[in-house]
Amino acid sequence: MCYSFPNMQFENTLAFAKKMDREDPLKAFRKEFYIPKVKGKDSIYLCGNSLGLQPKGVEKHIMTEIEDWRKYGVEGHLHARNPWLYYHHLFTQPLCDLTGAKKDEVVCMNNLTVNLNLMMVTFYRPQGKKTKIILEGSAFPSDYYAVEQQIRFHGLDPKDSIIELLPKTGEVTLRTEDIIDTLTKNKDEIALVMIGAVNYYSGQFFDIKKISESCQKLGLILGLDLAHAMGNVELKLHDWNIDFAMWCSYKYLNSGPGGVSGVFIHNKYANRPDLPRFAGWWGNDEKTRFKMEKHFVPKSGAEGWQMSNAPVMNMAAHKASLELFQKAGMKNLRKKSIQLTGYLHWLLSSHQSPVTSQLEIITPSKPSERGCQISLQTKSNGKKIFDKLTRAGVIADWREPDVIRIAPVPLYNSFEDVWHFADILSSALRSK
Repeated sequence: MCYSFPNMQFENTLAFAKKMDREDPLKAFRKEFYIPKVKGKDSIYLCGNSLGLQPKGVEKHIMTEIEDWRKYGVEGHLHARNPWLYYHHLFTQPLCDLTGAKKDEVVCMNNLTVNLNLMMVTFYRPQGKKTKIILEGSAFPSDYYAVEQQIRFHGLDPKDSIIELLPKTGEVTLRTEDIIDTLTKNKDEIALVMIGAVNYYSGQFFDIKKISESCQKLGLILGLDLAHAMGNVELKLHDWNIDFAMWCSYKYLNSGPGGVSGVFIHNKYANRPDLPRFAGWWGNDEKTRFKMEKHFVPKSGAEGWQMSNAPVMNMAAHKASLELFQKAGMKNLRKKSIQLTGYLHWLLSSHQSPVTSQLEIITPSKPSERGCQISLQTKSNGKKIFDKLTRAGVIADWREPDVIRIAPVPLYNSFEDVWHFADILSSALRSK
């Protein structure tokens, strides 16, 4: 069986999958990662949307800092091979390349929900009628928690101050025109628009450019949670005129559990010391930081929102992964991602597959509307099906109440991984 896909023909054979892997210009990157074993064999790891695999270079990068700490003690701040006083500067260019940012618009700091709260301190300023926050109805729970508490912090009631973006009846994903319509109808009451660029549950990649254009036209502040977008899809945050964004690094950026976060703040805010923020000494102007003066003078750009010094050991793992992204290039990764998910989508939606009668693909079929995730909504016995996959050596993600999330990551997943997964899933569905 064949299927036409941009410049290729898909075939439902292991030989075809292996051929695609042989011709893959990014195939060498798989060897840069440790693949978890199941029963002594490489697992089919399709869970990079939850926790990315460990790059083999992580140990070397962390040991560099451990050795310099041992050798220099406090003097490592200036004399380590990567001086710790300026360690966060090592991430500026790689993060610019991944986000489409200018150099003064990004900084690596803290963890994701910490940064979300810090950004809302600055950008959620309810006044008069404008008190409401727009949020996806299916936003990741921690985003919802943070939004609720920020609203309460301002003495408001979340029941009155959150407008949820919900799909039409009978649909799973959001339509861009419906999002824009909601923004337009509520523009006089909205204080902040907060959207996950890629929805964690469905895998939908929103049309951020159009949403941002609407926000600019309506005079609305737009913030993005890039947890499931960073290292997954191409981003142009500066050109899209996004006000602020934040992300984690432990999913597609493969930087370890609890990996350090990062933020983007558009440089139209670069020299706005008047903006409210929670200050800390690492956000103070570098030229006067160690004069130990009492009054906070924020550094220009996103670095002025830093609070504490860099968590160097954590960042060392992040550095190892970002070096691989620099070598591979996000355009190349996105191209392979579209091919991988395209192949998986085709294998699962083929009329000969048992998947079509027992599962529903809720991720958009259009490649431009998804990242490297396919979400499968089970019609019955979902957890039992998932457990069968696990016993067969597949490491994927189960989300209550009925969704299996599959993420073929282009840095380390192969077409053979995708084919084997579809074959194992089909066998699991055929068996009673």
